[in-house]
Amino acid sequence: MGLRYYSAMTQVIIVGFVCFLCPGMFNALNGTGGGGQLDPTAGNNANTALYSTFVVFGILGGAIVNLCGVRWTIFGSGFTYALYSGSYIYLNHTGNSSFTIAAGAILGIGAGILWAAQGMIMVSYPREEEKGHYIAIFWVIFNLGGMLGGILPFAINYHSDSGSLADGVYIAFVILECLGAFLGLALAPPAKVTRDDGSSVVLVKYTNLGTETIEILKLFINPLMLGLLPMCFTSNFFYTYQFDNINGALFNVRTRGFNNIFYWGFQMVGSYAISFLLDYSGFGRKTRGYVAFGIVLVFFNAIWGGSLALHNKYPDGLPLDNRIDFKDSSRASGPIILYIFCGVGDALCQTFAYWIIGALSNDNQLLARYIGFYKGMQSFGGAISWQLDAKNVAPKNQLVANWVLFALSVPSMLYVVWRIKEHSEDQNVRKDSDLEKYVSNVADDETSAVAN
Repeated sequence: MGLRYYSAMTQVIIVGFVCFLCPGMFNALNGTGGGGQLDPTAGNNANTALYSTFVVFGILGGAIVNLCGVRWTIFGSGFTYALYSGSYIYLNHTGNSSFTIAAGAILGIGAGILWAAQGMIMVSYPREEEKGHYIAIFWVIFNLGGMLGGILPFAINYHSDSGSLADGVYIAFVILECLGAFLGLALAPPAKVTRDDGSSVVLVKYTNLGTETIEILKLFINPLMLGLLPMCFTSNFFYTYQFDNINGALFNVRTRGFNNIFYWGFQMVGSYAISFLLDYSGFGRKTRGYVAFGIVLVFFNAIWGGSLALHNKYPDGLPLDNRIDFKDSSRASGPIILYIFCGVGDALCQTFAYWIIGALSNDNQLLARYIGFYKGMQSFGGAISWQLDAKNVAPKNQLVANWVLFALSVPSMLYVVWRIKEHSEDQNVRKDSDLEKYVSNVADDETSAVAN
């Protein structure tokens, strides 16, 4: 049977392509190190501004999505990605980073809201036994954007000796991100979406500003959210080291694009592979959680061990005229393989984290808040890590900080896995009459929004 427009799978695919075109392009740009600039200072400061506002609007994002709906919030948020990419054209021609830093702060607002909407769709729309599969499908589509974003700088800068990306790369990113923003309008209102078994994805009572304010504040005393916090913090912290101190510091500009093709490409492999374990019915849900976290634990210790060995070989990076090219197989193979495994580790970590959050509830409004909290605290770690690099903290110290932070997250994550139940308990289920009223209200609200 073909995909229905109002099916949960169709909606996850659509939001996957939105993220393919918006955050996917951003990831590709960031993955080149320093936003594709020879001097990473502007990119580091812009990322600090981005993640600082992302902290606030990630936490508030769930409430904003619950109040305003998914289509218009994603539509507006998508353009903040285009503004950020476009700001680097101004930086290329003026050397003035103020616009790029301001665009980063604006992007943090949009990204916080977009990821709350995306996360709510991805983890609340599928049935419990399908959540790992849906997360993997999203992750594959999303990371196709990172692959495409790696191909663009690789192709456009193939014959360039410059340490920075050409204007044409940034222009291509802007066009694709604008397309992603418009694609957000193709999403259906959650109240009209049904799963393949006929059940509605809308499970909760009505909401308002007062309710959302109280529920957001309650996240900060929720034991499960506090248990997730250390992993939230570290799960974006490592990007700075990987992008700036491995890819940005060791490779020339075309090879940085080449590396990102495989960094994001192998994320698809990692996410899809672990999804089979996460949805495997032969084990209980808690057992699957323990095994999956064990895989993440082993993988990250291997990554940081390899990173330490690479750092000891190139403690100060490499000068611009002696950076590694992908054709120099004797020097390139080891660092490129390590960088690819960093991508796989990221996918394992993020897929596991989303699955854990999805295992805590099936309530779409509650999950929007949980995802918002996760992304907000994740961005808190990102803001600090990018600023550490901007302040020229020694790469080895950054590496050690990453390893220690990951180790510190282990006990609390084991607690969260221990709290997982075989089936989520959702008590705020709507009666059919309430759902019909909700659908009617959503339709009226969206008609009014279009008219305005």
